[in-house]
Amino acid sequence: MQDRFDYFVVFAEMRTGSNFLEANLNAFPGLVCHGEAFNPHFIGYPNSTEILGVTQPMREEDPTRLLETIKRHSDGMGGFRYFHDHDPRVLETLLADPRCAKIVLTRNPVDSYVSWKIAQATGQWKLTNVKKRRDSKALFDRAEFEAHLASLQAFQVQLLNALQTSGQTAFYVAYEDLQDLDVMNGLAQWLGQSDQLEELDGKLKKQNPAPLSEKVENFAAMEEALAHLDQFNLTRTPNFEPRRGAVVPSYVAGAKAPLLFMPLRNGSDAAVARWLAALDGAEVEELVSQFSQKTLRIWKKDHPGFRSFSVLRHPVERVHDAFCSKILATGGGTYPKIRKTLNRRFGLELPDEVGPDYSAADHRAAFLGFLDFLKVNLSGQSGIRVDATWCSQSQTLQGFADLAQPDMILREDELPDMLTLLARRAGYDAPPAYARPPEMAPVPLQAIYDADIEARVAALYQKDYVSFGFGSWA
Repeated sequence: MQDRFDYFVVFAEMRTGSNFLEANLNAFPGLVCHGEAFNPHFIGYPNSTEILGVTQPMREEDPTRLLETIKRHSDGMGGFRYFHDHDPRVLETLLADPRCAKIVLTRNPVDSYVSWKIAQATGQWKLTNVKKRRDSKALFDRAEFEAHLASLQAFQVQLLNALQTSGQTAFYVAYEDLQDLDVMNGLAQWLGQSDQLEELDGKLKKQNPAPLSEKVENFAAMEEALAHLDQFNLTRTPNFEPRRGAVVPSYVAGAKAPLLFMPLRNGSDAAVARWLAALDGAEVEELVSQFSQKTLRIWKKDHPGFRSFSVLRHPVERVHDAFCSKILATGGGTYPKIRKTLNRRFGLELPDEVGPDYSAADHRAAFLGFLDFLKVNLSGQSGIRVDATWCSQSQTLQGFADLAQPDMILREDELPDMLTLLARRAGYDAPPAYARPPEMAPVPLQAIYDADIEARVAALYQKDYVSFGFGSWA
């Protein structure tokens, strides 16, 4: 037992109790947990600059350097916490290494989501003094929770499959186990430690001990939204059920029309959804959405002869839309942490707010900086996730194949004709015209586009250009 493992990793997520677990692991003389060692936005802890002499820039250059340093130079068996959006470059190494002890910490995803929303509202992520506790209620957002749940499920399945195929096992800890002294001592024994704790860490306090009904502002709406989910599968360990692809909740079906839209996250989604609603004289909110695999199968069975479709967008226009909507813009649905990291590491120099003095030259320079980031990101050399809005469209379509590929893959520039044809095949003799969405960027793509931008994007998305025959955007 003593030499079974060289180091350990705690696979967890935000608001699952990982800080408390780390505090108790560090209470054992022979264990040292180094926080979120591979968080793409900091190293170890938000105010840390290095781990065992390895700085964040050094880690970004070579993540295996930090991994090897923790394995060999910690005062005792070293380890760290790893979340699903941490540096993906080390994940395969961790999962394949039988000398790495895997600890999987899970929590009811509804509880972790509500805790995350409250922490966002209060700005309080740890509590050591109850007198300083900040109080707030969470506002449940169904679409946001669906995305939260989907990411947890996908990561849990990835961990489970990797352990199964390599003949390994993990030590599973539920959030409720963290207060069990015997479980913590059992975990240490599994890690090869002979020392035992007499009591658990008393510094960290549970931040939100009230029942969910008292912590969620729109609790009745949350109950209604979650009614279609099987609560027993939600908390199953070591795997979440049902095993569904992360994009299934984004599928949209007609209010009455037997048409299923499978978005590629490319900026045209909202306009297509408006057209789909207009077929039946409905509002977008009346479309059928938020599918699970089960409800999608039921919808398909209830709509014999249905047609499914996706819409391709030119890579130049798509990546420009991703930059403007997720990085340049601020507010809901944007990525402020990634924006901050790109400003610091890739010199985008984006203003806090885009004002009238933001010029085409500023926009072009920032967009080129974003393309420089994508060159690193899409090649797996960045600790930041490859987001669905800028991964290749061919990769997204490949993911659809696990469930079912769309019947038709349409081109955005052909939508006025092709959507009319599709609607007529579905029984609509006079379908509404498709209205192309207006460009929402502060500076139009046409104002900065040239052969250099085309060449850079073509190099990034060569698979899309080859697979779908894209020419120059101009």
